Amino acid sequence: MWHIGVMGGSGLAEGLGLEDAQEIRVSSPFGAPSGPVVQGHIGAVKLTFMARHGAGHAISPSAINYRANIDVMKRCGVTDLISLSAIGSLREEMAPGHVIAVDQLIDRTHGREMSFFGPGLVAHVSLADPVCPRLSGFLADAAARAGARVHPSGCYVAIEGPQFSTRAESRMYRAWGADVIGMTAMPEARLAREAELPYAILGMVTDYDAWRDSEAGVEAAEVFAVMKANAATARAAVRELLALLPQVREASPIDRALDHAFATAPGSRDAGLMARLDAVAGRVLFGKK
Repeated sequence: MWHIGVMGGSGLAEGLGLEDAQEIRVSSPFGAPSGPVVQGHIGAVKLTFMARHGAGHAISPSAINYRANIDVMKRCGVTDLISLSAIGSLREEMAPGHVIAVDQLIDRTHGREMSFFGPGLVAHVSLADPVCPRLSGFLADAAARAGARVHPSGCYVAIEGPQFSTRAESRMYRAWGADVIGMTAMPEARLAREAELPYAILGMVTDYDAWRDSEAGVEAAEVFAVMKANAATARAAVRELLALLPQVREASPIDRALDHAFATAPGSRDAGLMARLDAVAGRVLFGKK
């Protein structure tokens, strides 16, 4: 059965129309998550929502505990995870108000916890295609049905922030082949893959980044105004997604991303780290279903 996790802006859950909605606090061995989850269902599909930046958008991109957030989603039984996020555009044709179904990522973040694994338990997952094509396709179709102007693919460069990029950086990212820019997709996508969660991003364009020399640089007030306007589209896209999903969830290769990922021999694995990974990697480490 499908159980969709949603990472998005604070306040988004209120307009989703969840049935039997309840707020639940879930603890994680990786520290405090951004906040409680809101869990309910729409029709036959279960949904778990978390406000990535916490209540009232109080947590900056660099301070988000991405590991705890993904761990909590896994503990809640989520099968597939979608990200709803504000992004800047690096391409003229991707205008403010448009929606991008991101399919590739460039990581320019630093200082964030990038992996659940480490000394005592080393693992390497494939990240060549960081977004689940099946889930991303459903999400793009859902956004189109919600009335959005949708671009079915795009490369997202994740920067550390919280400042917006310089003009020189913005021009460089365009030369690299990036199409949009944001601050939260990494390490979220990395960690979702380690947790064997198919992951997709619906990026809502709020502005043109600083590459347009004839215009003023990005201002937060401009971004926030478009974010507010995009919220209704985001809610509608989620509802359309749940209606589009097949009744039966077929297995995804990402469900078994850890099958051949572990480099550390069983006898050399750190027991404490293994215990913390009971949700993220319990299927492989402990035979959990």
